[in-house]
Amino acid sequence: MSELTPNSKVQDQSSQPIGVFDSGVGGLSIFLEIRKLLPSQNILYVADQAHVPYGTRTLEEVRLFSEAITCFFIENKVKLTVIACNTASAAALHYLREKYPSHPFVGMEPAVKPAAQVTLTQRVGVLATQATFQGALYASVIERFAKGVKIYENTCPGLVSQIEKGDLDSPETHRILESAINPMLKQGVDTIVLGCTHYPFVIPLIQKIAGPGVDVIDPAPAIARQTRRILEEKQLQNQRIESGQASLFSTSSPAEMQNLLPRLIGEEMDVFPLHWAFASRGLLHLIGWP
Repeated sequence: MSELTPNSKVQDQSSQPIGVFDSGVGGLSIFLEIRKLLPSQNILYVADQAHVPYGTRTLEEVRLFSEAITCFFIENKVKLTVIACNTASAAALHYLREKYPSHPFVGMEPAVKPAAQVTLTQRVGVLATQATFQGALYASVIERFAKGVKIYENTCPGLVSQIEKGDLDSPETHRILESAINPMLKQGVDTIVLGCTHYPFVIPLIQKIAGPGVDVIDPAPAIARQTRRILEEKQLQNQRIESGQASLFSTSSPAEMQNLLPRLIGEEMDVFPLHWAFASRGLLHLIGWP
C-alpha cells in the first residue's frame, strides 16, 4: 500500500479516505483488518500519542480529544470515521453522532455478544480499560447480551504502555497478563474478550497463558465488516481496482511509532507529525497536515 502525501488531491467522494484514530498504536489492529477487507480504500490514521493512554483519563477529556480529531478528519474530507478505541467510543461515539449527523461513524464496543454465544461455562472474561468499563456503552452491552453469563473484568494496568513501547513478550507484559487472566481461569472462564484495540497485538501471549481451551475474541474483523457495510449502504465504496493509499500520524512520537511499524503491521511506512493547539474559544485543534 502506498502513502498519501500532503500534496495528494482527492478526486471524488468515493476516493476520499476513511479516518481511523486511537490514543496510540492499538488502533492499527483495526487499520490492518480494514486494509485486508477493503484494499482499495484510502486511509488516514491518527495516533494521539500525546495523550496515551486514554483509559486512565476522564471521559470528558477523551471526548474533547475525539472531537478535535474528528474535526481534523472532516477538514481533510474523510468520508467515514472509525473510532478504533474502546475508551474513545465509550466517551464520545454517541456525542459525535449527535453533533455531526451527516458524518458516518463506526465505533467499538466490547464483543460480549459473541462471547455469550460461544461460552460453554457461562463465564466470560473481559480485558479493557477503566474508562471503558465505566462507560454507558459497556453497561448497555452487558445488559443486552450477557443475561445468564457471569462476567469477570480486569483493567490490565500498564498493558497499553507496554504495547506502545513494543514490549509484546517481555517479562513485565507476561506479569500484567498473568495477573489478569489467571484469576479468571480459576473462576472457570472459557472465553476472553479483548476490550481494547491495543490488546490484539499480544494475542499470542494471551493464548499461551490462557491455554487451548479458552477462546480469545478479537473485535477487529467485525469492525472492518461494519465499516464495509456502512460504505456500501451509503454508496461510498471506492470502486478502483488498485490498492488504496494510507498516511499515518502521531501527535507526539512519529519516529518511535515509525520504528514500531515493522513489528506491529509488518511493513515500514512514514509517520507524519501532528500538533495540538488551542483554537478559538479555547477548543483543542490539530495542526500540521496538509
